[in-house]
Amino acid sequence: MIFNSLTYIVFIVLVFAVYWQLRGNSKLLLIFTSSVVFYGFWRIEFVGLLLFSVCLDYFVAKRMPMATLTQKKLLLYLSLSSNIGLLIFFKYLYFLHDNLTSVVGILGLQIPPIDLNIILPLGISFYTFQTISYTVDVYRGHLKPEDNFLAFASFVTFFPQLIAGPVLRAGEVIPQLKESKVFKFEDVFYGVRRILYGLFLKVVIADNIAPLVDEGFLVPTEFLGALDVWTLAFLFGFQIYFDFCAYSHIAMGSARLLGIKFPENFNYPYAALNPRDFWKRWHISLSSWIRDYLYLPLTGAKVIPRSEGGLGNAVNSNKGGSDKALFASWGIMGLWHGASWTFVIWGLYHATVIYLYRILSKTVFGKLGDTFCVIITLAVMMLSWIPFRAVTVAETFQLWAHVVNPQHQKGCGHHHADAGLTHVP
Repeated sequence: MIFNSLTYIVFIVLVFAVYWQLRGNSKLLLIFTSSVVFYGFWRIEFVGLLLFSVCLDYFVAKRMPMATLTQKKLLLYLSLSSNIGLLIFFKYLYFLHDNLTSVVGILGLQIPPIDLNIILPLGISFYTFQTISYTVDVYRGHLKPEDNFLAFASFVTFFPQLIAGPVLRAGEVIPQLKESKVFKFEDVFYGVRRILYGLFLKVVIADNIAPLVDEGFLVPTEFLGALDVWTLAFLFGFQIYFDFCAYSHIAMGSARLLGIKFPENFNYPYAALNPRDFWKRWHISLSSWIRDYLYLPLTGAKVIPRSEGGLGNAVNSNKGGSDKALFASWGIMGLWHGASWTFVIWGLYHATVIYLYRILSKTVFGKLGDTFCVIITLAVMMLSWIPFRAVTVAETFQLWAHVVNPQHQKGCGHHHADAGLTHVP
């Protein structure tokens, strides 16, 4: 079931109507069952995988307060290995196999092909992050294990955020799920407004930009000039922003109809003054997760978990250890988005940009006015979307090369005449 469908509109109206007639655990039961139905609309066979993650981390966390330090570590490793293992199998097995095949092929060896039809479960990247953060927070002592299984299961499977985020924290959402709520018309108006706004961004803007982007990236790179690449970068940059932002609006609006408040996930990122500011504004819940469960632990810094602030405030150090954590974190975040080296390059691009900003923040950016800072940051961030959308690493660098070499002469051919995006309808 997708947000921009009549099926979802009927679904959320029915859930909303029934929800406010119930009390206590009956509300939780409705949220959990409706979330399972929502997910099962896609493929019913993957509901079991979702429930496995729910049960595993619920019982692992419940056992931790009674365990010794060694046992707690083993329980944490069980949670991490199981969740990450499932993510690797379903999302990265082909990627790992193809790269290993290429490496051993250099040595004259062969690896048997994978004879499996692996389908990537919808939303697995999001709900595994949520269950991992819960277990880690309990292990660190930041959170007490949840006694109410239905509340925890509702948190993990909560349908508004299940397939596209935001990446929620148990400490922020479970108390809201359990509390006794009072029906408020302002919540309804707010929720409907956010849903309609999200649908507008998705259906009217993002979905109409998408065909232009698709056609543009079908043009062979030799037929594209610098202006064409810039145009494609900006088009896709706005498409992906309106697309992601739309889902966040619909998710927040749907949750508010049930009296649940989600943290904001986007805060006008293309108005950012610098790369660090951008990552305080873009996909805030995800970048905050990377900050708390990857970047800060790698630097050895103290972690106070929260789903706000993004990575921006955490990446202002230029210490050597911080630099290593910076590149490692962004490389992994890139790979989280997709099983391809192009996504890793996207992540490392951002790490490089932030690293350079650390060096130039006082000597260059500090002397520029806000308008110039926004323009420069916008251009740099738009170029980052090239590897995110390009099919291959080679295509990524060819397109970037056209940008730094505006004198590049477009090729000619029977299919693309004078070349470029002039043939994009």
